[in-house]
Amino acid sequence: MWFSYLLFLIGFGLLIKGADWLVEGASALAKRLGISALVIGLTVVAFGTSMPELIVNLLASIKGNTDIAIGNIVGSNIANILLILGISAIIYPLVVTRGTVWKEIPLALLAMIAIAILANDALLDGYSFSTLGRGDGLVLMAFFIIFLYYIWSISRQESTDQTEVKERPLLAIVVMVTAGLMMLLLGGKWVIDGAVMLAGALGVSQALIGLTIVAVGTSLPELATSAVAAYKHNSDIAVGNIVGSNIFNVFWILGLSAVIKPLPLSPLLNMDVVIGVLATLLLFATMFIGHRHRLDRWQGATFVALYVFYL
Repeated sequence: MWFSYLLFLIGFGLLIKGADWLVEGASALAKRLGISALVIGLTVVAFGTSMPELIVNLLASIKGNTDIAIGNIVGSNIANILLILGISAIIYPLVVTRGTVWKEIPLALLAMIAIAILANDALLDGYSFSTLGRGDGLVLMAFFIIFLYYIWSISRQESTDQTEVKERPLLAIVVMVTAGLMMLLLGGKWVIDGAVMLAGALGVSQALIGLTIVAVGTSLPELATSAVAAYKHNSDIAVGNIVGSNIFNVFWILGLSAVIKPLPLSPLLNMDVVIGVLATLLLFATMFIGHRHRLDRWQGATFVALYVFYL
């Protein structure tokens, strides 16, 4: 049992630090190539904070631990909204832009509804089992291309760069990117191995481990980013990071995982998919309760309490 915990702790540490090094190195490389800081923030940084979920899902998919793969994404999205946005709002009330309320949050809701529809063959078509197949994965990735176009259109409308990128020597960039990728791969493997062993030792399903410990662990970069942004009163980053991550998780990471290997859906996960949909709907509804387009401290505390109740 202690070995499972050790794998978990070391694996998560490698995931978080690896993502950090990859983002810093890739951002510095993009700056050397003359790419704007804003585009770096919308692409490289967003991709980097979701790298732990991506690595864990790809390895889980390849190894056949499909309950961990789907549970990780659904659990991460629930934790992102209820836990991470909740904590961020408690630190400082979050003012949400009109574009996020009417475009990005609905896209995040569409992502969760897409999982509910595409992965429920047994419920909708009367099949004997439910699978998120390769065709479903391609549909999700098509949505991701649309999302990338949306990000690109936003970057064209912005007139100022808002992301500070530190300049680094080329050798340091190569070392950081290479080491970051290696740490992500090794950390992801250890997290999956630890999760499988832990599930067996505790006598619980891999889906439960994926929905809770793995999901919260892979969401640590988002937690760090949003909490610091809230502390600095930068609501756009705090909220945009979470909503964008939820869209990224489903359309890109889950889509790519399904294309690599079809992911059977356990009927028990349907309840968690429904909770993910309801959590996103709740986030949208709170934009019109109390102060318009603002997530207040009491609402953040409610989100955290709901997450504890969910666990």
